[in-house]
Amino acid sequence: MASQDWFNKDFYATLGVSKEASQEDIKKAYRKLARDLHPDRNPGDAASEKRFKDVGEAYAVLSSTEDRKQYDAVRAMGGGARFQAGGAGGAGGFEDILGGMFGGGGGGTRFQTSGAGGSGGFEDILSGMFGGGGFNRGPQKGSDLAAAVEVSFRQAAEGATVALTTSNGRVSTRLPVGVRDGQRIRVPGKGRAGANGGPAGDLLLTVHVQKHPVFTADGLNLRVRVPVRFDEAALGAQVEVPTLTGDRVKVKVPGGTQSGTTLRVKGKGLSSRKGTGDMLVTIEVMVPQKLSRESKKALEALMSTFRDEDPRESLFKDSSR
Repeated sequence: MASQDWFNKDFYATLGVSKEASQEDIKKAYRKLARDLHPDRNPGDAASEKRFKDVGEAYAVLSSTEDRKQYDAVRAMGGGARFQAGGAGGAGGFEDILGGMFGGGGGGTRFQTSGAGGSGGFEDILSGMFGGGGFNRGPQKGSDLAAAVEVSFRQAAEGATVALTTSNGRVSTRLPVGVRDGQRIRVPGKGRAGANGGPAGDLLLTVHVQKHPVFTADGLNLRVRVPVRFDEAALGAQVEVPTLTGDRVKVKVPGGTQSGTTLRVKGKGLSSRKGTGDMLVTIEVMVPQKLSRESKKALEALMSTFRDEDPRESLFKDSSR
C-alpha cells in the first residue's frame, strides 16, 4: 500500500541515485550509506540516526519492484512536488490534477481540500485512492511503514531478535529462523497509528543477510562445500566438518566418491518450531597443483594400472542420442 507521504519524499535523492538506477546500483548505494550512518558508528549523533532511518525507508521501497513502480507512479502524478490547492486563477493545483485523473473538466466537478473540521479533504481523497475506504470517517487502520535491516548470516540462521529505528521510534522483532536475503517480513501493529480508534498499520521489514564464508542456508538445511584429497576420495576416509555452532562433526566419505557428491548429516542444520534441518556436505576433490619428482613417478605408476579405463566413454555414447 502506498504511503500518503510519498508525494513529499524523494527516495532516489535520499540514496543519491538517479531514477534510472538499476536494482544493483540501488543496493550498493544503500549498503554504503547504511554502513556510514549506522548508529553504532555514530553514537549520539541525532542527524546521522535520522539519515540512517530515512535511508532504510527509501531502500525498503526502491528495493521492491512492485513498490518502486507504485512509488514512481505516485511521484509522477504529483510532479515530484507538493500539491497546492489552486486559487481562482491558479494552474497546476491539487484540484486540477485530480480533476484530470477522474475526468473533471474546467466546468466539471471540483475536489476541495478542507481544514480541520471539513470533510472530503486531502487525506480522505488519498485514502480512497490507495484503499483506505474513501470518505469513511469511522475507525481506519493506519498506513504501513517500510524499513530495511542488515543482519549477519548467523543472526538470520538462528532467528535472532533485531532492533531498528523507524519514524515511529525504536522497534524490536524476532526474525524467522533461516530468513532469506531480500525476504520481506510483516510486523503487525508497528506502522503508523490508526485514525478514529482504528488499529495501527504494519511494518514491512526487508531483511538483507550478509554472506557467510563457509555456509549457505537452504530452508532449514545448511550447505557446506568440503575439500578432500584425491586419496581420501578414492580410498574412503572420515573427515571433520565444522558446524555453525563452532563444533566439529565427523563425516564418512565412501571410497570412490566423486567430486560434487553431496552427503547428508542428519540433524546438523537449523532448528525451528517446524523441526530441525540437516547439513548437506558437498565433496570437492582437490587436485595437487605441484608434485615432487617422487610423487609424480608414484602417481604415473599408479595410473598405469588404469590405462584401459576411459572416464569419458559414456560422454560420447550419450552425445549421439
